[in-house]
Amino acid sequence: MASTADIRNGMMIRFNNDIYKVVEFLHVKPGKGAAFVRSKLKSVTNGRVLENTFPSGSKLDEVRIERNQYLYSYQDGSDYIFQDMETWDERKVSEHIIEGVAFLAEGMQCDLTINADEDTVLSVEIPHFVTLEITYSEPGVKGDTATNTFKPATVANGSIVKVPLFVNQGDKIKIDTRTGEYVERVKS
Repeated sequence: MASTADIRNGMMIRFNNDIYKVVEFLHVKPGKGAAFVRSKLKSVTNGRVLENTFPSGSKLDEVRIERNQYLYSYQDGSDYIFQDMETWDERKVSEHIIEGVAFLAEGMQCDLTINADEDTVLSVEIPHFVTLEITYSEPGVKGDTATNTFKPATVANGSIVKVPLFVNQGDKIKIDTRTGEYVERVKS
C-alpha cells in the first residue's frame, strides 16, 4: 500500500477494479481545508484517461511491476509474440497493449512492463525512433526540395508515412514511433 504522498509519474496503481498508470499528479495544499492530490490516470487495459482527486493520506494499491527487454519475433493473428532475451521464453501480447504497433518490425528490442503479481503484460514500448526503407512512393519532381509539401510513402512494414517530396522509393527514413511522423532521411 502506498499513500498519496508517495504517488509519482509512471507509478502503476489499482483503482476502480482496473490498473492505471499515473500520468500527472499535483499535491495541493489549499489555504483552508485538507490537502489533496489531483491526478491524471491512464487505464492500462483500455487506454482511457481519467482525472481523479484523492484526499491527502489516502491509501492506494500499488501494482508491483517489472520491466524487461524482449525481442519481437512474429505476429500470430491478433497476437504478437515476444521472446525474453535471457531465457528465450515466449509471451503473447494483444495488439491494443503495444504503443506504436504500426512500426513494429521483426527482431526489434522492446520494453515489456509486466504485472509481477499476476504475470501479465501491461504495456509494450517500442523504440522511439525506427529506420525503415520506403517500398513505394511517387517519384519526386526536380525542384521540389524547397517546399514544405508532403506525399504519402509506404515503408517496409506496410505503414504509410507522410514524407517530403524529395524522398524517393528505396530511401531509408527515420520515423518517430510516438507520432508516426517523418524525422529525416538516413544515409545508407
